Amino acid sequence: MKLIIGNKAYSSWSLRGWLACRQSGLPFEEMVVPLYDQDWDKRREGDEFAPSSGKVPILWDDDVVVWDSLAIIEYLIDKVGREKFWPEDNAARAMARSMAAEMHSSFAALRRECGMNIRQVYPPRRPSDEVVADLTRIMELWAQARARFGGDGDFLFGAFGAADIMFAPVCTRIVTYSLPVARFATGYIEAVLNHPFMQDWIAAAQEEEWVIEKFEQPAGKA
Repeated sequence: MKLIIGNKAYSSWSLRGWLACRQSGLPFEEMVVPLYDQDWDKRREGDEFAPSSGKVPILWDDDVVVWDSLAIIEYLIDKVGREKFWPEDNAARAMARSMAAEMHSSFAALRRECGMNIRQVYPPRRPSDEVVADLTRIMELWAQARARFGGDGDFLFGAFGAADIMFAPVCTRIVTYSLPVARFATGYIEAVLNHPFMQDWIAAAQEEEWVIEKFEQPAGKA
């Protein structure tokens, strides 16, 4: 398999696809392409990018191509079994899938105003009302998952899985922008960021030389 991803410092969807590949345990080749550089438009027209209209991540498995992080998770589940990604309990699995889908389709303000930038930690600023509303909903979801199905584990449904993969970039955004979160959430965020897969990604992001200026600005109001 070959996974094409964008800059590790900035590309949140690439992070999700990459974590899914690591979680699967299957070997894969990693190809990092710098987003929005002088060759970006030309590169997006290439055959490897064509199925996704140039968006990353893209997973190639011989002649099979999968794009979109949630689709990559489901494709890998077909290959290795759902137990590596979803909880065994039916009720927990239903909730985990619903949370992953909501993360996939929602929280536009948080995405727009607090782009992922793993290399920065900005001083606290007052986030917009829309971002606060997104964070409030995320805290509700995390609290329900932890209370109902977290058990003695450190993650949303006990063991690290697809729901955590989908919310991992949110954890980085909360740290980067010093966003206000519920007290219980700090332990979960630390668990995600300290996961070995995340540590590998963060270390690689720190080594990147690419800088995208539009992602280097703090969000919120002074």
